[in-house]
Amino acid sequence: MTDISVSLPSVLQPLAGGQSILTSPADGAVTVERVLDTVTRDHPALSRRLRDETGAVRRYVNIYVNGNEIRRLQGLATEVVPGQEILILQSVAGG
Repeated sequence: MTDISVSLPSVLQPLAGGQSILTSPADGAVTVERVLDTVTRDHPALSRRLRDETGAVRRYVNIYVNGNEIRRLQGLATEVVPGQEILILQSVAGG
């Protein structure tokens, strides 16, 4: 069994116990949604920062699989296979 890695930006790491990478075990292809459910199970504050109360990815959160933003793919239903990495970036606004 190989893991799927979820890479977090420094702004989100305190919500994940200071970790920069979270992992989710997988025997085969799984959805981004399932990976997020797994890695945020022990980090509810991180879960709330990534997804809203309906479970949708918050608009200021960008999630990439193999360099492709999931909104341009199948969203949370995008499949990820063991050995791949999910990259999470949080938009920063200001002026």
